[in-house]
Amino acid sequence: MAPSSRARLSIDLDALAHNYHAIAAEAAGAETAPVVKADGYGLSAGPIARRLWAEGARTFFVARLAEGEALRRELDHRAARILVLDGFTAECGPRLCASDLMPVLNSVEQVAAAIAFAAGLDAPLPCALQADTGMNRQGLAPGQAQALAGSGGLAGLTVDLVMSHLGSGAIPDHPRNRQQLAAFREIRALFPAAQASLAASAGAFLGPDYRFDLVRPGISLYGGGPTERPDPRLRAVARLEAPILDIRQLSAGDYVGYGTTIQTDHATRVALVGAGYADGVIRASRRSGQAWAAGALRRLYIVDMDLTVVDLGDGEAAPGDMVELLGPHALLDDLAHAAGSIAHECLVRLSSRAQRIYLGSEATQTA
Repeated sequence: MAPSSRARLSIDLDALAHNYHAIAAEAAGAETAPVVKADGYGLSAGPIARRLWAEGARTFFVARLAEGEALRRELDHRAARILVLDGFTAECGPRLCASDLMPVLNSVEQVAAAIAFAAGLDAPLPCALQADTGMNRQGLAPGQAQALAGSGGLAGLTVDLVMSHLGSGAIPDHPRNRQQLAAFREIRALFPAAQASLAASAGAFLGPDYRFDLVRPGISLYGGGPTERPDPRLRAVARLEAPILDIRQLSAGDYVGYGTTIQTDHATRVALVGAGYADGVIRASRRSGQAWAAGALRRLYIVDMDLTVVDLGDGEAAPGDMVELLGPHALLDDLAHAAGSIAHECLVRLSSRAQRIYLGSEATQTA
């Protein structure tokens, strides 16, 4: 592929730092612990975590054990606390210890496996406990957490953090939030020596009742709004651009692309842009998605594997001009809405085919 036809993914680390501090200010009094799972939401966990460390982050969350091992290598000597959300099995114990990773225990079976492993250690095994307060996904049932706390059933473990997760945090006035908050307060009281964390990105913006000791922002670090809509307090971190390969004149009634479902309703000029769903532009976004081209937002006609067709209208553009498919003008949450998806999926689907450029330094202070 000729360099001039390659898409470009710019990752703005200064925007990332801005978002980190915006969330930290919103959750003042609580530690802000970034979630960098799925390779930093598809943007590469190494440079993401190094910049966040430089901005003051000291606790990080990943999903998989291998992600935690990779993050420890990326952060090198830095004394970061790295928690692995997947939990604990007997086989993973030595690897967790070798990379100084903390498991988040999500079931009585994981607790039992961790206790059995800890019996062979010289010191207690640090861990976190996750409780299910109503999301019905991962976590100990409230009765299970109460039984463990009351029976001394955590021998050999040091519970550094007790946590849960909001299922409706993106809907601030949903009654489920208050119900989960009440349930979490009861569980938190069982482990008074541990830090407590209920809020992820959305919860961090719900107010002081939800902050506790630590918030765990994920998508909002990368520019996604806490209510799944664009939020002016946050900046776009990822910007996907691709060049115009050709411009074509279409008449009213012309079909565009495969099949007979996409048809122009007026005479117009369209740009053939050199990126498609192989680059991470979700195909379903053609329903109502827009790209920034010729100084304005323009509708998408089709998204194919390697090409996206954009309606230029009367905009002035030429082959070689760059079109923003995602970024500060074509906003992440708007793209997600057009695709019938969420911002998280739009980011993690960005592929490695586009040239990656990191803007801003990974470190702004001595780390």
